[in-house]
Amino acid sequence: MSSLKPLTLYSHHIGPNPWKVAFILEELNLPYDTKIVQFPNMKKPPFNTEVTLNGRVPAIIDPNNNNLTLWESGAIVQYLIDTYDKDHKISYPSSSPENFLCYQWLHFQMSGQGPYYGQAIWFARYHPEKVPSAVERYVKEMERVIGVLDTHLQKARTEFLVGNKCTYADLVFVPWAVLVPSIANDSPIDVEGKYPHYDQWLKRVCEREAVKKALADKARMSETK
Repeated sequence: MSSLKPLTLYSHHIGPNPWKVAFILEELNLPYDTKIVQFPNMKKPPFNTEVTLNGRVPAIIDPNNNNLTLWESGAIVQYLIDTYDKDHKISYPSSSPENFLCYQWLHFQMSGQGPYYGQAIWFARYHPEKVPSAVERYVKEMERVIGVLDTHLQKARTEFLVGNKCTYADLVFVPWAVLVPSIANDSPIDVEGKYPHYDQWLKRVCEREAVKKALADKARMSETK
C-alpha cells in the first residue's frame, strides 16, 4: 500500500482508545501520521469544530477517501477493516459466520469493557473525592469482563476470540486490558491465577509486532509529553 497517502490519527499518549486504531493501522501496514491532542484542546476549536464535534480522540482523516473525517474508535476500526483489509489479514470474509462474531466482540468491547474500565480509572485516580464503593463496583465489572473472555476462550479452545487467527476483535481489547494492574492496584485481580486462558491470550496478542510497536510509541510519547 505504498501508493497511499498517510492517514492522520488524532491521539493522546494516555487515553487508551486511540491505540486501538493504531494497532489496526500497524497491522495493515497503512501509512499514518499521529497528531497528539492534549485534553484541554479537545473541547476547543479548531479540534471540536473541524475534526470531531464530540471533542474526544481518536479521530482520523483519510486523504485517500476525499479527506473523510471519522470519529469514535469502533467506527474507525470498522472503516479501516472494510476499506483496507481486503485480504482479511485481521478479519474474515463478510459472508462468513466469523465475520459476525468479530462484530460481536467489537461491540462487547465498546459497550462492556471500555466504559467500565474508564469509570474504574476515573474513580481510582481522578475523582476529587474517595468513593470506595464506586471503585469496588467498577473493578468488579472489570473482573466480570475478564471472566467472560476467559470462559469463552476456555470453551472455544482457540488461541484467539474468533478462531485461531488474531483479528481486530482481539486487538481492540488490548489498550484497556494492559491497564488492569494500574487500575486495580488497591484491589489487585489475580489474572494469571484465576483467568489463565485470558492471561495467555492477552500475552499472545501483545507479542504481535504491530502491538509492540504501537505500545512502544505510546510509552515514548508519555515520556516526552
